[in-house]
Amino acid sequence: MSTLSKPSHIGRKISRIRELRDMKQEALAQALGTNQQAISAMENSETLDEEKLIQVAKALGVSVEGIKNFSEEAVLNIIGNTLSDNSVINGNAYNCNFNSLDKVIELYERLVQVEKDKTEYLEKLLKGK
Repeated sequence: MSTLSKPSHIGRKISRIRELRDMKQEALAQALGTNQQAISAMENSETLDEEKLIQVAKALGVSVEGIKNFSEEAVLNIIGNTLSDNSVINGNAYNCNFNSLDKVIELYERLVQVEKDKTEYLEKLLKGK
């Protein structure tokens, strides 16, 4: 029995990162100056030369180490640990820590003050003539 671990499938990692970034193969191909078939072949390969990996990482907006060390379990753990019980998981995973009505009132008061200042300024201009 061998104690060697299964080699990391770099193409599969690139594919998952691309999918998580909501990028299609065509978009990645365009960023790399190639075609969709080349991206498909790359994502099906277990290895990739370092220069090509650097280009792919740049196109995906991640580091080379990020691709090499990518783990589906780590992503799920991060998502699971950052969402609280009262968060919504359908894309609105945030908690509002201010009252939106207070913000509307604050903006309205600022708008009224700007209008008052503008009126004062115009009245001063008229008195000067």
